[in-house]
Amino acid sequence: MKKLILAIALVMTTLTFAQDRKQGREKLTPEQQSELHVKKMTLDLDLDAQQQKEVKTILLEQAKKREAKMAEMKAKKEKGEKPSADERFEMKNEMLDNQIEMKAKMKKILKPEQYKKWEENLDEKTAQAKEKMQKRVKERRGN
Repeated sequence: MKKLILAIALVMTTLTFAQDRKQGREKLTPEQQSELHVKKMTLDLDLDAQQQKEVKTILLEQAKKREAKMAEMKAKKEKGEKPSADERFEMKNEMLDNQIEMKAKMKKILKPEQYKKWEENLDEKTAQAKEKMQKRVKERRGN
């Protein structure tokens, strides 16, 4: 009987800590996100001061757009609204336009060798994100 109570108590504490870890994490502001991203890029691409300034401006603008879009989507989700096929098309189209615009801006700021490395890193991150998404889908289907 003691072992059963101990086992139940252990399981309950583990579940409680697992939930706290997810909920306790605070989100970074767009300014903080862009600052960290610029520093990572500076280490990776060896950006000079002018490039850092220009990249930070672009990343901050992008982070603010992303945050606004996420808030809009969250509000719709809370209302129980799902995007129609046309709305999904528009969102994907807008996302691709933003990616094209971002690449064009970065091409102007970065030197050719920096731009090449930036694109390689971007491709690598995209591949990692796809793998992670596929893993999540498999986990959901397995449960």
